[in-house]
Amino acid sequence: MSGGAAVIAAMWALGKLRPPINAVALVPATENMPSGSATKPGDVLRARNGKTIEVINTDAEGRLILADAICYAKEQGLSPLIDVATLTGAMAVALGPAATGFFATDDALAQKLIAAGERTGERMWRFPLIGEYREMLRSEVADIKNVGDRYGGAISAAEFLHFFVEDTPWVHIDMAPTDNVDRDKGIWVKGATGIPTRTLVQLLLDLAGEGV
Repeated sequence: MSGGAAVIAAMWALGKLRPPINAVALVPATENMPSGSATKPGDVLRARNGKTIEVINTDAEGRLILADAICYAKEQGLSPLIDVATLTGAMAVALGPAATGFFATDDALAQKLIAAGERTGERMWRFPLIGEYREMLRSEVADIKNVGDRYGGAISAAEFLHFFVEDTPWVHIDMAPTDNVDRDKGIWVKGATGIPTRTLVQLLLDLAGEGV
């Protein structure tokens, strides 16, 4: 839930700062508990846009509700889209605790995000979207699987979301490496960091200044 908390915190800050920008926040939330009706490997789910998803790994559940939130945002005509989630352990393995990874389909927006991170002390590191990794998600019984192979897990997870984003300008922030610290460190105290709240707020202030 760290991603949802960061988004809520950023919107609270925007409410105080009141920049001239129309920002909409969506926080998909659901209980993640085992029960007789919990998802199981092999289940096929239907997303909000009608696409079907084969559940291979029940621990890759966050991307399922993110997909529905993305579909809803597209229905509302929202653009650009920015999603934030502690999505993959693979991102934490790749970057360690010193940077937050992200993916983007819009180069200009990616550069603005990096600049906002530099200004706020939250280092943002761009990863590539690789269309070939979509092949890892090919399913024989559905439109897409919810996980790919072991390797490149952060990229295949981003490509899963990209499948629902389609051609809308989009940034996906995988904050798994930086959502908490195990000891006091700089401006952060032990526990949740709030990253990337400051970056999101700065980015939206910058976009507001451009009249977006």
